[in-house]
Amino acid sequence: MRRFIGRFLRDDSGATAIEYGLICALIFLVIIGAVGAFASQTDVMYDKISTAIGAAVDGG
Repeated sequence: MRRFIGRFLRDDSGATAIEYGLICALIFLVIIGAVGAFASQTDVMYDKISTAIGAAVDGG
């Protein structure tokens, strides 16, 4: 039983999976933040495009 506990405490195989999981979570949060930051800018851009197209159609 002591050998089993000793091997269990020295085993690092699960630590790598946890590290990769944390890296993926961090990347995901950065992507979500970037999308949130640019969402309002793209909304304004599409509003300008829509207004310009509407003015071109009505004026022609």
